[in-house]
Amino acid sequence: MSKSRTSAAREPVVISDSNLSRAWSHLLIELLSGAGTEIAPLVLSLTGFDDDGVASEDLALRHALDELLVRKDRLSVEDVAFTIFPQRVWEISRRDRARFFKLYSATFPRYRAMNRKANGRGLYFERMVMYGRGPCNGNQLEWILSQYHARPGVRRSMFQATTFDPGRDHVARAQLNFPCLQQVSFEPTTAGLVVNAFYATQQVFDKGYGNYLGLARLGAFMSHEMEMRLARLNVMVGVAKLERITKSDPDFAPLVAAAEALLQRPVRPLALPAQPVQPVGAAS
Repeated sequence: MSKSRTSAAREPVVISDSNLSRAWSHLLIELLSGAGTEIAPLVLSLTGFDDDGVASEDLALRHALDELLVRKDRLSVEDVAFTIFPQRVWEISRRDRARFFKLYSATFPRYRAMNRKANGRGLYFERMVMYGRGPCNGNQLEWILSQYHARPGVRRSMFQATTFDPGRDHVARAQLNFPCLQQVSFEPTTAGLVVNAFYATQQVFDKGYGNYLGLARLGAFMSHEMEMRLARLNVMVGVAKLERITKSDPDFAPLVAAAEALLQRPVRPLALPAQPVQPVGAAS
């Protein structure tokens, strides 16, 4: 029996930037200029967060992307980001963690009912705080934060939250849109919090930008609760794909023009600390 195979193993494509829009633009142009429609693997590293953990963005690029997403009947950047971190709920909760988790738990059934086709299997943030089993009633983020604040020198391997569940997700379907994000880990360092996210696959056009924005907001939340700045977001992707849109689609032109214009504009570099980044706490 023949087995499906991806292309030959390649060196990872590494994109590092201090602006979310420019990092995603690098990724888009890399995909469009290549021979195929995949990058495997991809490492995207983002810095440039302000004191509140807000990622630096370019509004022109973001607007061009959202316009094309609407034209193609896809979720907006904001809606995709919400699946990873519900920023609106956090703001309504006035940055009260207990109120935030309670409000999200109470309103999650409504989010799922709003789009059962897309959200019937759950949302990423729901898996992180309502996993279904484990300490803190399955709230992995609360467990991480409670252990971090409980005592110094907590093992760093404790600071990880999973979204993939073999019991629910190992199903023999040809297509399964959720979950592509497998887990997120949080690494306190002397420079601030480093967030690491791991994807098996990722849809660059449909969800990539929203994924990065949602992860950045998740990192800002965790850094706020851990009382440190957000220093870096690293996203590791097994296969980054350009799907459900062709390279030759004429509707791509305004977005490509915005991406190319952004890449030609200089962005003020982030001031990095002079000392090397060292892990905080005991070795894992």
